[in-house]
Amino acid sequence: MDNSQSSISQRILDSLDFDKRLFFLILVILFLSIRFVTNDLILQSIPGYEKLEADGSFSIFHIFNALNYIWTPFALLWKFTLISFVIWTGAFAFGYKTSYKNLWQFVLVAELIFVFPELIKLIYFIQPSDSVTYLDVKNFYPLSLLSFVNQESISPKYIYPLQALNLFEVVYVVFLVLGFHSISRRSIKESFVVILFSYVLFFLLWLLFYILVYK
Repeated sequence: MDNSQSSISQRILDSLDFDKRLFFLILVILFLSIRFVTNDLILQSIPGYEKLEADGSFSIFHIFNALNYIWTPFALLWKFTLISFVIWTGAFAFGYKTSYKNLWQFVLVAELIFVFPELIKLIYFIQPSDSVTYLDVKNFYPLSLLSFVNQESISPKYIYPLQALNLFEVVYVVFLVLGFHSISRRSIKESFVVILFSYVLFFLLWLLFYILVYK
């Protein structure tokens, strides 16, 4: 590995030298706070919101959201564990030994990227116009392929996949490549190949599976 790569690796590792447990707590709080406000905006976009709220019509919606808030930290932990395992397995398939713990910690930190689309969504709809609907708020995902198509003209089974294919996901993949490069001490090219045939392949297969089983 050349000196420039060593320098990149060292800078990344130095920047990650902090308490990961505290970071996880902050990450969960950020997601919960943004989603709580966004869900409130979704409710307000429904015609007759105040009347429906007063007569208890949104009780199920509130219960579902509460359960979602409780599940958020566990969902994140599961996501970090699964992605780290996929990358670790991919590295093993290529004959590269790396630390699963270090991979898990890097995946945890990289998740911060996905706070930004949540925040952009919140800011975008902070003062929704009267023409904004529940589905407009629910399905909005900035800088995704979904934003370039007419949602009314496509099947619902393609909504999530088109949301998932977005610029933030590309940035996330770049971060994973740099993270693997730093942790494994492999070259950028080797790291890219590992991420491509582990995380990226798994991600695309998951989207294909979602489309095939959607009811």
